[in-house]
Amino acid sequence: MARDRSGADLEKLLADRGRQLMGSAIALAGSRQDGEDLLQAALERVLRKPRRVDADVEGYLRRVLYNLATDGWRRGGTWRRKLLPVLRAAETAPDETKVIDLRDTLVRLLSHLPPRQRAVIVLRYWEQRTEAETAALLGCSEGTVKSAASRGLQRLRELAVSPANSEVTEKSS
Repeated sequence: MARDRSGADLEKLLADRGRQLMGSAIALAGSRQDGEDLLQAALERVLRKPRRVDADVEGYLRRVLYNLATDGWRRGGTWRRKLLPVLRAAETAPDETKVIDLRDTLVRLLSHLPPRQRAVIVLRYWEQRTEAETAALLGCSEGTVKSAASRGLQRLRELAVSPANSEVTEKSS
C-alpha cells in the first residue's frame, strides 16, 4: 500500500490499531504524555518522508517509533523514568496498590538499562513479539535481540536484589 499525500492510510491505521500503537509508545516512553509525544513524532516523521511505504504501513510506523525511542529521542531526563508501566492482569483482581507499586519498581529498575535493551524487553516481553519480529522492527539481527534481552534481564535481576536499590524493591514488598 503506497502512502498517499493526505495520510489517509495512516488515519485508517490509527483508527484500527491506534490503541495498540499508543500502548507501545507509552511503554517505550514511560508515561502517557511522553508516549503521546513519541507517537506523534513518529507519525510526523512518516508523513514528512518523501519515500513511499510500499507494504506494511504499521510495520514501518512501529520501526520509526522504536528507532526514535532507541536512539534516545528526547533524552532530557525522560529515560530515567521509562518503560514497562503495565503488567498483565492476573485472573483474579490483584490489590491495585501492589500493582502500582510493582509497576513503579519495574519502571525504576528499567531506567537503568540502555535504550536498546529497554526496547528489546518491551517488544519481546510486553508486546510478546518473536525474536525475528523484534529484530525486524529494530533493524538488527536476531542474535543482537537475544543478547540484548539476556543482558537486560540479567541486569534487572541484579538491580532487583542489589542492596543499593533496596528502597526501590522494598516498595513492591
